[in-house]
Amino acid sequence: MRVVRVGKKLSLVSKLALGALACSLLCPAVGAQVRRGALKATAAKANADARSRPEIKSRAEFDALARINTDAGYPLPHVMYVIDRKDKNKIYYVNSKRYRFHKDFVNGTYLSLERGREFFENNYLKPNRRFILGTLAYQTPLARWTFEFWEGDLIPTEQIKLVGETINRTFYERVAFKPNSIKQDEASANINGLERVSQSEIAREQEYQPLNVARGLGRIHIIRKLDEHVEIGFNEILVLDEVPVTLPPVAGIITSQPSTPLSHINLLAKSWGVPNAYVKNAAELFKEYDGWWVSFETKAGKFEIKRADNNALGEYQRRLKERRDIMTPRFDLAERRLADLRQQRARMADAYGAKSANLGEVANARLRGITVPNGFTIPIYYYDEFVKANALEEPIAEMLEDQKFVHDPAYRRERLAEMRARIQAATFDAKLRAEILKRVRAEYAGKGLFVRSSTNAEDLPKFNGAGLYATVPNVKDEEKLIEAVKTVWASVWNFEAYEARERAGIDHLKVYPAVLIQEGINADSAGVMITTDPYDDTNPEGIYISAKRGLGIKVVEGKKIAEQIIFRPRSQAVRVLTRSDEESLLTFDGEGGVKEIPISGERAVLTDATVRRLARAASLIKRVFRGREQDIEWVFYGGQVYIVQSRPYIAGS
Repeated sequence: MRVVRVGKKLSLVSKLALGALACSLLCPAVGAQVRRGALKATAAKANADARSRPEIKSRAEFDALARINTDAGYPLPHVMYVIDRKDKNKIYYVNSKRYRFHKDFVNGTYLSLERGREFFENNYLKPNRRFILGTLAYQTPLARWTFEFWEGDLIPTEQIKLVGETINRTFYERVAFKPNSIKQDEASANINGLERVSQSEIAREQEYQPLNVARGLGRIHIIRKLDEHVEIGFNEILVLDEVPVTLPPVAGIITSQPSTPLSHINLLAKSWGVPNAYVKNAAELFKEYDGWWVSFETKAGKFEIKRADNNALGEYQRRLKERRDIMTPRFDLAERRLADLRQQRARMADAYGAKSANLGEVANARLRGITVPNGFTIPIYYYDEFVKANALEEPIAEMLEDQKFVHDPAYRRERLAEMRARIQAATFDAKLRAEILKRVRAEYAGKGLFVRSSTNAEDLPKFNGAGLYATVPNVKDEEKLIEAVKTVWASVWNFEAYEARERAGIDHLKVYPAVLIQEGINADSAGVMITTDPYDDTNPEGIYISAKRGLGIKVVEGKKIAEQIIFRPRSQAVRVLTRSDEESLLTFDGEGGVKEIPISGERAVLTDATVRRLARAASLIKRVFRGREQDIEWVFYGGQVYIVQSRPYIAGS
């Protein structure tokens, strides 16, 4: 038999065909079967066009190939594409109804038999790759077409340019590039003629975003302007124009302005297990329900609302009666030491409060690359002594038992404000004052100090207490420091704190505040991170980071959208969800306190390298707490990662 060599290499299909021919000659018994297999393999190549298209000339052709995703809160039709650089940059618009992943198409059409790690590294990480893999999508909020890559794809600049040119040559409408990572954003920044669309632009036009997927029953209350004169019931589903800084527990939250999902309110909504969503033009959309009891449910792609019937209201009343139990926080009034953070451990939360004790646990772990700013804590014993010395026990008990206080929210707000003023004006123990100032002069002379709350009623089951109590930043004056301690003590009687405890069934008289006095760290950037993805149950290993320039106070307020990032540890992928829309930042004032200054120039907050350092810190802290998911406040300054809080992350049921 004579074999004619027609080239240096034989294609995969040719090899399969020759193998089949040889086997049919040498093994006649199986020849027919093998010939059929060889013909089938050859046909697979020939029929590739039935599984894909080399170009898309109309919306109908796109729709024939597209899947529709609704997880973004709006319909997102999309088609995968594969560009084969070995075959003159041939593009395949993949039948995405038939193939779920790029590798399924590449393997299923015999373009390559690479699988697993080999396929991943060769086509997502290496610059000299054969295949360029991405997605073409119709961004419904903007009514624009975009092409994009997986956020972990390290695609170089020249290949982004190649894809843009190829798609715009073979697609019937103009298509822009949507970067999904910091690296992709940087790589595409200076490509001439390349239109770009950011996730932030899409979010601004988004009509719906589920911030907590849940179902609730409550009375719709539309609030155009939320101030101290507006009373809020625990059984209300609020419709607000923006996310407030604080709220007592409610039955649901609907806002007409988008915000960072990691604001205190959004995190609390998850811990309360109530529906929470951004809905564009919410006040107008829901005005027909104002004052009515409704069933409201947030879902991945849509929300549902309907007026409640008698059966639903009866079930609600039954459940309400069942939860009239009282939760008594644990407390230790024997501990009197003004203990440094390094002297504290998590188990000492009964005396020093959860915030301080948990920080002590992190500080004692001596984690590489992580700094916990130095500080010391006034244990809860001294608040109890302060209340007794100023004869406040009876007025507090009388206030709590006053039936008008219990049943009239407006009156309750007034009485709580009066109690805070009474605490602020009360006499501070001279011996304790001297001990605090002696410690500050010896160890923190000239430094701005944060005076922070740390109560024994935080991080309880289904109740984390985030944002309820006071923090006084960058205190430099000695008298102001003592006043700040009283401010933190008084914040036990904040209206929002009282309402939250009342609705969680916590005994108010057993709530004691410790006070953490901690060295203040000015910030290049600051924010919050969670050691799991709170908005995607399929990504439990993801680390969610929210960041803004300057001090992180505005991050947890949630007034403006923060830079939001998902980091995936396995693939080391950094995905930017939104950039910060802040127009100013907070920084230390030289005279004490903080000041606001305008931001100019680039709005990107974190680099890839900083994201990875923060993610590593989050993973290490999670190990300190034996694998329990953590809600962590961080500061980045002068190239150093500082941790200023770590508390258990409490998701909604």
